[in-house]
Amino acid sequence: MNIQLHDNDKHLVFAPLTLTRPVGNLRVGIFTNDARWKLFLPDASISFETEDYLQEKFPNSNNSICVNACFIPNEELVVAVSNLSENEVLMHDGMWVARSGTGEFSVEYLGKAPTQLLERWDLYQKNGDVLKQDFDLITASRQTVQLSSTNTIIGDPNLIFLEEGACVEASVLNTQAGPIYIGKNAEVMEGSLIRGPFAMCESSGLKMGSKVYGSTTLGPYCKVGGEVNNVVFQAYSNKGHDGFLGNSIIGEWCNLGADSNTSNLKNNYGKVKTYLYTTKSIAQTDVQFMGIFMGDHSKCGINTMFNTATVVGVSCNVFGAAFPPKYIPSFTWGMGEDVYDLTKAIESANNMMVRRDKQLTEAEISIFKYLFDKK
Repeated sequence: MNIQLHDNDKHLVFAPLTLTRPVGNLRVGIFTNDARWKLFLPDASISFETEDYLQEKFPNSNNSICVNACFIPNEELVVAVSNLSENEVLMHDGMWVARSGTGEFSVEYLGKAPTQLLERWDLYQKNGDVLKQDFDLITASRQTVQLSSTNTIIGDPNLIFLEEGACVEASVLNTQAGPIYIGKNAEVMEGSLIRGPFAMCESSGLKMGSKVYGSTTLGPYCKVGGEVNNVVFQAYSNKGHDGFLGNSIIGEWCNLGADSNTSNLKNNYGKVKTYLYTTKSIAQTDVQFMGIFMGDHSKCGINTMFNTATVVGVSCNVFGAAFPPKYIPSFTWGMGEDVYDLTKAIESANNMMVRRDKQLTEAEISIFKYLFDKK
């Protein structure tokens, strides 16, 4: 079976995260959605219907069942998609979920309602529900690595799962609100306080004395310290020092300098305004808690103070004594007055990636160049 994850015209809705990836490659819960489909259907090939400039890195495939990437699959949905006949389209609550062939004939999905991602802030607001679902999926019929006796557990210890090589010492783990998943070779250093739902993916780390509130996800190879509340780190990003980060989404290969802080609530407790790529303007939302959305390869200097609901594009280097603007376009240098030279931006990205034995591919450099020209 071939599964094609379709952006469904949501490419700019989830920007800046989707400036460098398809909707189907966004991380929420424990997995990216393409990895989640692969878990359900190990023999399937996964491809993407996305923007042309992304297709070299995220290729498409013909003769596939086309699936709306905004739906988080559950077991019942996967069965319904797998049972589609030629030219059928699966519908749920008036929205298409999947289609085979031309999709001429409508079939209503009647199983357990899947989680839908409709707005950028759904990535953190719905993270807890998806994380719990993923936890059940990945731990079913498996045995956890034994947790060290140096730790304190509050709640059900059966809701803590450690993969091979995971290390947790002298920390407090609270599962009363949700499970705690510690991935392969991940490390929780001494004195950390963790409240579920919480997930650390492979080789991620929590620094000593970290304070983490659910619902939070650390993608693979992320390093995090300080105080974190309801944040999703995609992968390979760092917030290694003190400072508060809440109700936020951080892309890949980002770094937050020491003592950087994010406001996630207005002083008047009102609903926030934020930048929308769909309208290229600051717009009112119905959301009260919102921190920052940071695109891939962006960085901020020490003591950076982000306003509520700030949007940071791709490959920005943010620094300065004042509050940065609420919208920071891609390839911004400083507080927005200067443009980050493309050659230096690529060099900086590779400097960070080489520490993980990686470097930008030609496809990724092409994405950089496209976004730089479109900025």
